[in-house]
Amino acid sequence: MVFFGVLREFTMDLETGNYPNIVKKESWRTVLTLAYQSLGVVYGDLSISPLYVYKSTFAEDIEHSETNEEIFGVLSFVFWTLTLIPLLKYVFIVLKADDNGEGGTFALYSLLCRHARVNSLPSCQLSDEDLSSYKKDIISPAPSTFGARLKSTLEKHRVLQRFLLVLALLGACMVIGDGILTPAISVFSAVSGVELAMSREHHKYVEVPVACIILIALFALQHYGTHRVGFLFAPVVITWLLCISAIGLYNIFHWNPHVYQALSPYYMYKFLKKTQRGGWMSLGGILLCITGSEAMFADLGHFSQLSIKIAFTAIVYPSLILAYMGQAAYLSRHHNIENDYRIGFYVSVPEKLRWPVLVIAVLAAVVGSQAIITGTFSIIKQCSALGCFPRVKILHTSSKIHGQIYIPEINWMLMLLCLAVTIGFRDTKRLGNASGLAVITVMLVTTCLMSLVIVLCWHQSVLLAVGFVLFFGSIEALYFSASLIEFLEGAWVPIALAFIFMIVMCIWHYGTLKTYEYDVQNKVSVDWLLGLGPSLGIVRVRGIGLIHTELVSGIPAIFSHFVTTLPAFHQVLIFLCVKSVPIPHVKHEERFLVGHIGPKEYHMYRCIVRYGYRDAHKDDLQFENDLVCSIAEYIRTGRVGLNEENDDSAKQCEGMVVVGTPSTHLDGIKVCEDEGANPEAAGTSELREKEKQSPPVIKPRKRVRFVIPDSPKIDRDARKELRELMEAREAGVTYILGHSYVRAKKGSNLLKKIVINFGYDFLRRNCRAPTYALSVPHASTLEVGMVYPI
Repeated sequence: MVFFGVLREFTMDLETGNYPNIVKKESWRTVLTLAYQSLGVVYGDLSISPLYVYKSTFAEDIEHSETNEEIFGVLSFVFWTLTLIPLLKYVFIVLKADDNGEGGTFALYSLLCRHARVNSLPSCQLSDEDLSSYKKDIISPAPSTFGARLKSTLEKHRVLQRFLLVLALLGACMVIGDGILTPAISVFSAVSGVELAMSREHHKYVEVPVACIILIALFALQHYGTHRVGFLFAPVVITWLLCISAIGLYNIFHWNPHVYQALSPYYMYKFLKKTQRGGWMSLGGILLCITGSEAMFADLGHFSQLSIKIAFTAIVYPSLILAYMGQAAYLSRHHNIENDYRIGFYVSVPEKLRWPVLVIAVLAAVVGSQAIITGTFSIIKQCSALGCFPRVKILHTSSKIHGQIYIPEINWMLMLLCLAVTIGFRDTKRLGNASGLAVITVMLVTTCLMSLVIVLCWHQSVLLAVGFVLFFGSIEALYFSASLIEFLEGAWVPIALAFIFMIVMCIWHYGTLKTYEYDVQNKVSVDWLLGLGPSLGIVRVRGIGLIHTELVSGIPAIFSHFVTTLPAFHQVLIFLCVKSVPIPHVKHEERFLVGHIGPKEYHMYRCIVRYGYRDAHKDDLQFENDLVCSIAEYIRTGRVGLNEENDDSAKQCEGMVVVGTPSTHLDGIKVCEDEGANPEAAGTSELREKEKQSPPVIKPRKRVRFVIPDSPKIDRDARKELRELMEAREAGVTYILGHSYVRAKKGSNLLKKIVINFGYDFLRRNCRAPTYALSVPHASTLEVGMVYPI
C-alpha cells in the first residue's frame, strides 16, 4: 500500500482524532509524499482536460484555418487561463484561506460565519465560541476600519446573512452538478479514441455503450471505498502526465518548434479580432482547461498547502502546458481536417501509441471522475451537517483515512443522471458546455467569498479585495458569459440541476429552522419541572431515560407531553442534544458539554454532543458508554457550584462543563460490564452494587461497575450519585424519540402551506432518520408523536 502508507500518520484517525493540519513543521519527506499522493486524489480531473479542450473549442464556433491564428490564439488563451486561475488565484492566494486546514466553499462560509458572528445554525451557543478551533486566529478588526463596518452590517441585517448562505449553497449545488457532468465528459472523451480505428458511422454506436459500461462500473464500485484501489491513483495520473508531456515534446520538436511564440498575449488579441463573436463563444470550450482546479482547495484537508503547491507547479502545470503546446504544434501543420472529431486529442498521438494511450486515458478519466464523486459526497455531508440538506445515510469506507465516505442514495442518483446526460447528449461539445458552466460558477462563488475573507478575516484593505474581485472576477465573468450563451446547447443542464437542488436545500433549511423555533417557543420552563418535586410527581423506575432533543436549553415540550401520558419515568434522565458547529472538527476533549438540570437529587442531566461539519458521528454502543462515562466524569470533577447553599435553579441549569471522551482522560472513570460474572470484593477505587437476590433467569444478567481512580478522592454525595448512575446503567437505557408531524399553522399563506405541508413533509418522510435513531434497539425505544403547527 504505497499510496496511503505514510498518509496514515498525517490524516485523521477516527479513533484518536488527529488531523494533518495540526502538524506545523513537516519534513521534506512528508511534504513530497503528500505531494505524490495528491496527484491521484486532487489532480485527476484537471490532468485529463487535454482530452476535450481543443475538440470542444473547434466544434462549431470557429474553424481551423491555414493562417493558424485560431489555433495559436486558443493556445494563448489556454496558457494564460491556466496561469492566472489555477496557478495565481488558487495556488498563491485561495489556498491560504483555509478553515483549520480544510478548504472548499463551505470552509470559506464557516470562516466568515465565525469572524462576522453570522450563523445559520439555530442551536448555536456562546460556549461554542470557546472551542479551540472556533476562536483560532480570530481577531476583531479595528473599530474605524471598513472591515469593522462590514462586520457590523452583516450582523445586523438578516437579508445579507441569507444572501451569504444562498451564495454558499449555490456553489455547493454547482459542485453536485459537476459531480454529474465531469464523469460523463471525462469517460466519453477518453473512449472517443476508438473513432480513429473505425468509420464515423460505426464509432458512435460503440462510444456511448462503452462509456455507459465504464460509468456503471465506476459508480457500482463506490461502496468499496477509494482506499482499496487508492494506491493506484497516483501512479495512473503520473503515467498519464508523463505520457501527454512526452507526446507534447515530440510534437513540438517534430512539427513546429516555434509554437512557443503563441504564448504571447498578442495572439489572444489577433484571435478575437479575427473570429469576433465566434471566438467569444468558443471560450466555453477553452474554459474546460481549468476543470478540476477547485479540487486543489476543496481537498486541502487531506493534504497540506505546500504539498499541493509543489505537485501543481512542479508536475501538473508544466505537463499540461507541454500537452497543449504539442497539440497546437501538430494542428499547425495539419489543416485538412476531414471530420470535426479529427481535431481531438488522439489525432496528435503517434499512430503506434494510440491504443496504449487510450487505455491510460480511460484509467486517468476514471481516477478524475472518482475524485469529483468523492468531493460530491463530501459537500453533501457538509450541507447535511449544517442543516441545509435532508439527512442521508453516510458510510465511512475507511476507519483510518478521514474523508472517505460513501452515500448510497446520492451515488445511485449521480449514476442515473450521469448516464442520462451521456446518452442524451452523445457529443463532447454539449457535455463541455454543461460542465464548463458548473465549473465557472463555483469559481465565481469562491471569488465573491474570498473578497469577504480578505476584508473580514485577513483584515486587509478594501481596495485589495475590490482589486481581487475585479481582476479574477472579470476573467471568470468573461468565461461565464461565453458558457451561458450556449444555454440551449447543454448549458441549461447545470442550471436546472442547481435549481432543483437549491429548492430542496432551501425547503429543508426553512422547515428545520421553523421546527426548531417551535421547539424553543413551546419548551417547558425549569420552574415547572422543579414544581413536580424530586419524583417529578410520578413513580421513578430503574434505568436511564435518554431523551433526544434539538434544544440546547430548557425542557422540550415532548417531555411534558410524555410525563402527562405515562405514570412512571426513569430514575436517571439524560436530555441529549447532538449538534453541529461551524468548524471542520471538534477535538475529542471538547466533544461533550454536561450539566445538571435542577438539584442533583433529581438525577437529571443535559448532555450536548458537538460535531464539526466534517466529523464522523458515532452512533453505536461505544457512544452510549462514552456518554455515561462523560456524565460520571462530570459528577466526579465538574460539580462546581452545585453544592453551594444558593439553590438558584437558573444558574444551576446554565452551569455546563466541557467533558472530553474517555479516550482523552485516561485517568478518569471507566465503565466495565461483566456478563454474569460474580463481582469481586469492592476495592477502595471501585464502586460496586451489592449482589441482590433475584429470580433465576436463562441469560446471565449483565453487571455494570465504574472503575474510579484513587486520586483525587470524591465526597460522599458524589459517590452516592455515581452509584445511582451505575444502577441505572445496569438496568438498561430507554431511548425516547420525538416524532413530530409538521403542518403549516392556520392563517399561513399558500406558498408556506405548499412548502411545509407538501415539500418539507415529503422530504422528512423520505429522508433518513437521525443517526442515533438508526442504531437504537427497537425493544428499548419509545416514540412520542406531536403535531407541530409552524
